[in-house]
Amino acid sequence: MERLTIGELAKRGGVNLETVRYYERKGLLPKPPRTSSGYRAFPADAVRRIRFIKRAQELGFSLREIEELLALRVRPGSTMAHVRECAATKVADIEEKIRTLKSMKKALEGLTATCCGDGAAGDCPILESLSSEREK
Repeated sequence: MERLTIGELAKRGGVNLETVRYYERKGLLPKPPRTSSGYRAFPADAVRRIRFIKRAQELGFSLREIEELLALRVRPGSTMAHVRECAATKVADIEEKIRTLKSMKKALEGLTATCCGDGAAGDCPILESLSSEREK
């Protein structure tokens, strides 16, 4: 079975050394055995695991959620329905973030429209609005 150094694992996984160490500390990457000289000897399938983690992060999954997805893969009794539920929950989270971002954009557009962009910053209606109490 092929064993990889941390450097080779990082290179093949498309991450840096600190990312590998971080995933290891977080428990997303199992601690590998060490060689007689003390070097970590990662199994070749650790590359696939790192790529899985990276791709899941790109899709918006948190490390805690990724840990759950990884556990589902090996947990007895886990079904595709469990995985689908995780993905559907993430879609709902993303939709809520989109709604929040759209609301933020609309508010900022409104603030931007109140400022002519000419004059002293201390008189800017955007800054004044940001420092005033929020309406309830």
